[in-house]
Amino acid sequence: MYQPLAEEIRPLTLDDVVGQEHILGPGKLLRRMIEAGNVPNLIFYGPSGTGKTTVANIIANATQRKLFRLNATTASTADIKEIVSELDTMMAPNGVLLYLDEIQSFNKKQQQTLLEHIENGKITLIASTTENPYFYIFNAILSRSTVFEFKPISAADAFKAVCRATDYMSEKTDLKVQAEDGALEWISRSCGGDIRKALNAIEVLFAAANTVDEKLFISLEDAKQATQKSSMRYDRGGDNQYDSLSALMKSIRGSDPDAAVYYLARFLTAGDLPSACRRILCSACEDIGLAYPQAIPIVKACVDSALQLGMPEARLPLADAVIFLATAPKSNSGCMAIDSALADVAKGKLGSIPRELQNVHADGAGFEREQGYLYPHNFPNHWVKQQYLPDEVKDTVYYHPGDNKFEQTCKHYWDEVKK
Repeated sequence: MYQPLAEEIRPLTLDDVVGQEHILGPGKLLRRMIEAGNVPNLIFYGPSGTGKTTVANIIANATQRKLFRLNATTASTADIKEIVSELDTMMAPNGVLLYLDEIQSFNKKQQQTLLEHIENGKITLIASTTENPYFYIFNAILSRSTVFEFKPISAADAFKAVCRATDYMSEKTDLKVQAEDGALEWISRSCGGDIRKALNAIEVLFAAANTVDEKLFISLEDAKQATQKSSMRYDRGGDNQYDSLSALMKSIRGSDPDAAVYYLARFLTAGDLPSACRRILCSACEDIGLAYPQAIPIVKACVDSALQLGMPEARLPLADAVIFLATAPKSNSGCMAIDSALADVAKGKLGSIPRELQNVHADGAGFEREQGYLYPHNFPNHWVKQQYLPDEVKDTVYYHPGDNKFEQTCKHYWDEVKK
């Protein structure tokens, strides 16, 4: 029966696992727990292909407890009840070890089904998830578990796995392998920290091998074709998307045009124009704001052009937009002002609107009152002193001008007028 290469050569010991030195290196906490055999409830969080299932299998092989495996994308509450039915029987006298993959796919009720048995220790849970567990896993499960984060595999560590897979396939197929300079390195870099993708590429190269005299030559061009677009780690609506959005906006805010263009390129490669456009428009208002007010219509024009053009031409106005924003002067004074005002409204600081600001036309017959509104355009410099805020917040200052040329010019003007 066919078995994927990644499964066929899955590491059986911690020493064979590549990467994750921060939790599996000598003396690290998770490694010490596994070697001591004292394994509590664990949640492994991280991207695909980083070793979560492999480490769970190693733990399972080292334990004397009966092992059950479930994938939350296909499992049901009935499957959990079936496992529970074997507790305290001759089939599982020491309890069971349950490896639950993709636990984020279980709803709250399904996760709660496990609670009682996790708490009394009859089920030891090892769950894996590609989504942030603090968003997707029921708090009661989290409080009874220890979370370990698995990080994307570095290109250097991926290269070790690629070489191991190449040697294994060479021995399995009786082919001597010669790789063009840079070919295996390309696969290691382009897998995006996902070992499974790298091993899939090796398997493809051997499956499509053109052999001469029992020799297989792996060219750089073939390596590129086997890994085309595989390095993009992007799950719309998931952690990768929001991390990318955050990185794009923070690069613009940090005035780094190179990083801004790079993160834009990741969105373009993933084909997610709407998310990138929305974030760029937001940055124009939030981070450049009043330091350069024209940035907002300029960026809006770039975004409109991109959406009308579509890919691949959309890259041009969007690249202009992010470089423009990254190199523009910055001010978040507008953002801070509205956030402060919203906070006061949320606290219930909703005093009556001053009479002079009320709508005079709302007064009915017999209720006419002197409004007392002073029309600013009737006064020098189009300004006159009067109260606009409700009494409860009348002395509150929400807007503090930024230290940029535009806002300081406006401040100087009004300081002079209001003297």
